[in-house]
Amino acid sequence: MFTVLPVLCFAFTDLGIKYGDMDWLTRGYAAWPLMLAPVGFLIVFIRYRELTFNSPRGTYLNQTIRAVCCLFLFLNAIAIFYSGLAVISVLICLSILVSGPILKKRAAA
Repeated sequence: MFTVLPVLCFAFTDLGIKYGDMDWLTRGYAAWPLMLAPVGFLIVFIRYRELTFNSPRGTYLNQTIRAVCCLFLFLNAIAIFYSGLAVISVLICLSILVSGPILKKRAAA
């Protein structure tokens, strides 16, 4: 959900401006879900950390979260030019990427 919502917002923004004459539908409406998505990833990462690092099925969740955080790290680095609040999203993505291997070492020990 956190990944698909910003993509849908950008798609509807382009379609709404091009075909629907919706002048109020700006890129700003699509940038906010892009900046809020890493907060959702952090919640999932913290809430399901036992499943992520201790079970064989959790490795897929861990890899998925890390791959999507890499993507959102890049996109939010670009979104910093739209709003300075995107720095928080960049820091959240970096914290997930850095803390993943550290928590995995602790779970294995």
